[in-house]
Amino acid sequence: MEGAPGLPGEPGRHRGDAGEAGGGRGQGLRELIPVASPATAPAARPAAGARSPKGKETRRRRLTAAAFLLPSLVLLGALVVHPIGYSLYRSFFDRSGEKFVGGGNYGEILRDDTIRTALGNTAIWVVLAPVTATALGLLFAVLTERVRWGTAFKLIVFMPMAISMLAAGIIFRLVYDADPDRGVANAVWVGVHDTFAESSAFPKARPGRDSPLVPADGGAYVTRDPVRAGVPAPLPLVGIAPEALPPGTRTARAAATEPGKVTGTAWQDFTRGGGGTTNTVDTTESALSGLRVEAVKDGRVVDSARTRADGTFTLSAAADGAVLRLPASNFREAYAGVEWLGPTLVTPAVIGAYVWMWAGFAMVLIGAGLAAVPRELLEAARVDGASEWQVLRRITVPLLAPVLAVVLVTLVINVMKVFDLVFVIAPGAVQDDANVLALQLYRTSFGTDADPGLGSAIAVLLLVLVAPVMVYNIRRMRREARR
Repeated sequence: MEGAPGLPGEPGRHRGDAGEAGGGRGQGLRELIPVASPATAPAARPAAGARSPKGKETRRRRLTAAAFLLPSLVLLGALVVHPIGYSLYRSFFDRSGEKFVGGGNYGEILRDDTIRTALGNTAIWVVLAPVTATALGLLFAVLTERVRWGTAFKLIVFMPMAISMLAAGIIFRLVYDADPDRGVANAVWVGVHDTFAESSAFPKARPGRDSPLVPADGGAYVTRDPVRAGVPAPLPLVGIAPEALPPGTRTARAAATEPGKVTGTAWQDFTRGGGGTTNTVDTTESALSGLRVEAVKDGRVVDSARTRADGTFTLSAAADGAVLRLPASNFREAYAGVEWLGPTLVTPAVIGAYVWMWAGFAMVLIGAGLAAVPRELLEAARVDGASEWQVLRRITVPLLAPVLAVVLVTLVINVMKVFDLVFVIAPGAVQDDANVLALQLYRTSFGTDADPGLGSAIAVLLLVLVAPVMVYNIRRMRREARR
């Protein structure tokens, strides 16, 4: 359009305007030489079959990245992907690996009592061990902030991390030894407990030959048959030296009948010099006073009583038809300690060893997070009158929540694979009671009676149980990275 101002990309127009404007030399050259802007000039297209420099650079970078990633991918495939895939494949076959059983091995996991015990114990581990270790780590981290010798304390608490699980297991096997002369735990326990608690006067008592009493679980004794109201129940015991009887022991007396009630006598069924009748209260035999007698029906104690000075006792009508039991507490020997590695306490005892090792790990991580907490907030709360407990609960713990989550998730993943501590600490007789999934995986997959199919199914189950925790951990790390 004639008379219109020059437009970019119109060479003739620029050349004419250059002479009229008479501007500087540089400006004139820029105006005389047309410059193709990205918006107006078409992009340069490489010839057919040729690669642009940018494309070559991208390709070179990709090849370099692939060269670095390839060894890692090969190792990942060989050490992670292949074992997982093969375990999943093998779990569908029987012990020999020749017969396809489908989900039979997974059904066996639910039917086998030993594996179900391992599942239950693993659940106890997942709940109890990480929470306890994290709580202790938080407590230690806060305490070390307030004491002058905090560094030495941290060193002592963290030191167990330098010990292998096997060594820790051997150490705690000795710590939990039932003999108070060797086991530190029992030495402490009996030193405190038995000093104040009254011990039994008849630790060696036991049923004699043809006795109506028989041994029961846990060191107790029970009658062979249920007792009846109106029929005195004899509870004869032997094995107590006459000189070991407590001072003031009286002669035993045969119990009288009481309408609607259960009566009986507990006595030392032994006559000095010989003679006497077995399972009968003779005139010279000694009474066993202070024994606890329980009437048990359907596994439940319906009544109880203690024997009098002459050995007699009386139970209410509720005891009619019940079995009489003399609990093991009647025969507990003084300073004998606690059976830490028995069926009842073995799992908490092993968890205690684990917490001893990993509380230092939790303390170090939480301590690092605690160092980043603004001191102004803590001091302001204290100035406002908040107690130390309120500062910990209302300020410190909320600010440390991300760190606590990291520690907790890490320990949950760690306890899912606990094997060596349980294997070393738990004696063989109670290993079934302390069993966990990782140990059961080993016991099922190896040995003379190995079942690789079932073992592979347990391994897959472990992977499935760990996977949600791993997914949560990855999502948490991504959230932290986006902040």
